[in-house]
Amino acid sequence: MKYTMPHWAFLLLSFFSLQACSSSKPAVAVEKATATPRILVFSKTNGFRHESIPAGKAALQQLGLSHQVQVDTTEDATLFVTDSLQQYDAVVFLSTTMDVLDATQQLAFEEYIRGGGGYVGVHAAADTEYDWPWYNKLVGAYFSSHPQVQKAQIQVLDKNHAATAHLPDVWEREDEWYNFKSMNPEVKVLANLDEKSYTGGENGEKHPIAWYHSYDGGRAFYTALGHTSESYSDSLFLKHLWGGISYAIGEGE
Repeated sequence: MKYTMPHWAFLLLSFFSLQACSSSKPAVAVEKATATPRILVFSKTNGFRHESIPAGKAALQQLGLSHQVQVDTTEDATLFVTDSLQQYDAVVFLSTTMDVLDATQQLAFEEYIRGGGGYVGVHAAADTEYDWPWYNKLVGAYFSSHPQVQKAQIQVLDKNHAATAHLPDVWEREDEWYNFKSMNPEVKVLANLDEKSYTGGENGEKHPIAWYHSYDGGRAFYTALGHTSESYSDSLFLKHLWGGISYAIGEGE
């Protein structure tokens, strides 16, 4: 005798089949979303604009490809809202200058860092947001002045960090050497600028030039290097910069 499935049983079976299919899709989406780290490179300026910014963005995009990290670039401050920021493991301020975020955007970025987000400041990131004390502590110092571009020697103090592990004890290079004010004493200094090796230094024997620290729930790294376009084709500098980004996105020191 030929057996015919009751209509109600057919409907029930179809329901569970659809549930099984639909429940498997989100798992795949979540796995893809978390498999690849993502960073945002922010380069808005309201003051001096560095000619090296395009070279910096291009270099970071290439480094992202090499390290399987998605790199987005923008100068649109309206992305500094919770929904957008939570997509990123770290935000890189690439030679930003002066006031780049309004009060609402500042609050959103503070919440992002407090939620465990990462921050990387490059060169003129210290010449940014002078009226925002929270940012002063995050970046670690404010720009004060600089002499002309010239060669100088950097004393590498800590080689247990990804940003400096590959560097020589004394690293000589050409750049624009920042003097600083309003230093955050809680940062962990990675490298110190030897003021005897060039002219125009104003911070004395203790002249930090790269540092990192945990701050307000997040992780922050800053390097004062990167003024020149040539910096972004310098393998030692690029490895230094990417080491700082790796720290900020939570891949250890």
